[in-house]
Amino acid sequence: MARSEKLFAILFSIFHDKISVFDYLYLIYIVQTEKVMHKFIIADNQDITRVGLNHLLYEQKITDSTLKVANKKELIFQLQLYPSAVIILDYTLFDMEDVSELAILEQRFAKAQWILFSDELSSKLIKRVISECKNIGIVMKDSPLAEIQAAIYHATHQNRYLCQQINSFILTDNKTSTNIPSSEEDIFLTASEKKILKEIALGKTTKEIAVEKNLSFHTINSHRKNIFRKLSVNNVHEATKYALRAGIIDIAEYCI
Repeated sequence: MARSEKLFAILFSIFHDKISVFDYLYLIYIVQTEKVMHKFIIADNQDITRVGLNHLLYEQKITDSTLKVANKKELIFQLQLYPSAVIILDYTLFDMEDVSELAILEQRFAKAQWILFSDELSSKLIKRVISECKNIGIVMKDSPLAEIQAAIYHATHQNRYLCQQINSFILTDNKTSTNIPSSEEDIFLTASEKKILKEIALGKTTKEIAVEKNLSFHTINSHRKNIFRKLSVNNVHEATKYALRAGIIDIAEYCI
């Protein structure tokens, strides 16, 4: 008899008060060993990352389907349908305006669990997420596979997980970090970085900038990371705000 047929027979026996001790114990075994399927939302705009996460989740047999979202609007729509989902989010590549917006979403969908999964995060964002967002864990994209798996496991058990890099940051309090400038005047961008920041603020992708400047994608991407680190920002929206304040781009160009 198939497992599902056996389970139906036991439930039928329970209803008619004809269950044996053996069947009762078997029912307990099924309940305790049955895998709970979780809904995962992958909010990452890198194809390779989405494919890798999808494979990892199915390999761990903890989901029967994953949802991919490309922007904040799609993310909110899926969260309205699945408010208890686990969201794996690359904050730096997503269209979040700032960490406050992320915190609002975390509070709005209080049953959901979040995993920030990025290449690089500013110390300012890390501190705020840790202190204010109890349902958001953090693991870096260069973390060992075991830590990524641990983050997923903890999220499915309603706990947040912080990878070793983040724990080390907490212990040292990042006192020697230069990621948080004391003022905008203390930020020094090279001429090349300012030109690239202007292109980013105008909405051009890393690939488009690389083609226009006849440089490799890797070179432009490295400049982008350095710019974000110096500005202590995590995404294009935050970088654009700085570019407007600093006069690197004027409002007329931005609105065209």
